Amino acid sequence: MRILIADKFPADSMDELRAAGHEVEFAPDLDADDLATALSAHQAVVVRSTRVTGAAIAANDDLELIVRAGAGTNTIDVAAATINSTVVCNTPGRNAVAVAELAIGLILAIDRNIPDNVAELRSGGWNKKRWSRARGLKGRTLGIVGFGDIGAEVASRAAAFGLAIVTVDRSGRSEAALERLSQLDVATVPDLEGLFAAADIVSFHVPSVPGTAGMIGRELLGHVRRGTVIINTSRGEIIDEEALLEVIDEKDLRIGVDVYLDEPGAGENTFDSAFARHPRVYGTHHIGASTDQAQRAVAEEVVAVIQSFAAGHVRNQVSG
Repeated sequence: MRILIADKFPADSMDELRAAGHEVEFAPDLDADDLATALSAHQAVVVRSTRVTGAAIAANDDLELIVRAGAGTNTIDVAAATINSTVVCNTPGRNAVAVAELAIGLILAIDRNIPDNVAELRSGGWNKKRWSRARGLKGRTLGIVGFGDIGAEVASRAAAFGLAIVTVDRSGRSEAALERLSQLDVATVPDLEGLFAAADIVSFHVPSVPGTAGMIGRELLGHVRRGTVIINTSRGEIIDEEALLEVIDEKDLRIGVDVYLDEPGAGENTFDSAFARHPRVYGTHHIGASTDQAQRAVAEEVVAVIQSFAAGHVRNQVSG
């Protein structure tokens, strides 16, 4: 196959594809506007954060396969791919540990005021009295919204800190999922309102779909207890940032996020966000899956998806 890799990707994985007989073009700095032209004559494209628009798909009749090097496909126009008979695949679960580690890191950073400590020391200040105040995690309750691969990895690590864990009950869970809940001693509540009523910390691990857009909005925030910590390492679209900013000070909330609305498409850019600048928001640069371990696991799965497709089998199909 003729493959365009439009984001960062390990060199040895590209060599593996070439050794299998594929033609590989590496263009990691492309943006969505450039992609339509760059895709010309390619049968497959691999992306991480680069947006694949309907226009880019429609302009390239030879395009057979889009591979998202990650789980979420919200940056790909899947509907347009389906119309174009282009298969969309992803690499679910391969970066779950990395994202879970960041979620736990944000929880610890918020509880112990780690970023504030570092910033003050670097500026020459010393305020042990102020920054020594922390609640501690043991015995507190963590609510997990979205108990898939990432949610389960967060739960297993949170349990080691002595956190009690709750999630929303739902029908249709597999036997394996129910066993996982049992092993981690996860309690269930009927709905999100009940979860917010029970939890000191709430961590979101849901996809960006119509049902999750703006889910952290005015209605749900009305049920949030004072002092709650909210973690979002899933998708920026699930937070109504304006609504959250309206109550963040009043309810003494602290927010740990890795994703934002309208975040820059390029890896290096400026970002003017009132939400990200708020002193109660502890943000990172959409780096949840960016560990060497996760990137290696994702690359291995991308190669497996392409090799399977070339052999006439579809692996991890999302749509198309």
